[in-house]
Amino acid sequence: MRRLTVMALSLSLLVSVTLFSGEAIAAEANQNSQTIIRAGSQPSYKAPSEHFIGNARVDPLFPANDSTHFSAAYVTFEAGAHTAWHTHPTGQRLIVTAGVGWIQEWGGPIVEVHAGDVIWFPPGIKHWHGASPTTAMTHIALTGVLDGKSVEWLEQVSDDQYLPVKSF
Repeated sequence: MRRLTVMALSLSLLVSVTLFSGEAIAAEANQNSQTIIRAGSQPSYKAPSEHFIGNARVDPLFPANDSTHFSAAYVTFEAGAHTAWHTHPTGQRLIVTAGVGWIQEWGGPIVEVHAGDVIWFPPGIKHWHGASPTTAMTHIALTGVLDGKSVEWLEQVSDDQYLPVKSF
């Protein structure tokens, strides 16, 4: 009998917690409905040559909005393609999904990154990223927006900066 009572109390507690959690999640959502952005519903575009060297393609995932203050996109760099130097007012997170890439902070070494690596550039850190000279690279870029701005584009990465004499 005692065992049956403990099971009934446990089940009752589980149901109560589940109902409370569901109410909290619904309250957080402010009664808004879910949104699905279908794959292929947003056109890809060629990354602009004033901010990128070589061929790169941007596939938007979602834009920033009033409740989500960051955007996301797949960016695919052909071998040798990379961004110009730039900063982000709220930082940037990259998730490498394919290939081999290079990243560099101003004044630091070039670092090789691979599929599965996750990179964080803090707010205001001058950096660039892109493919290695011999291998394409794709990453998901998660970029915050502050006062309507997500990036401050700076000068192009020079050939000497991109291809210094080095070994990995």
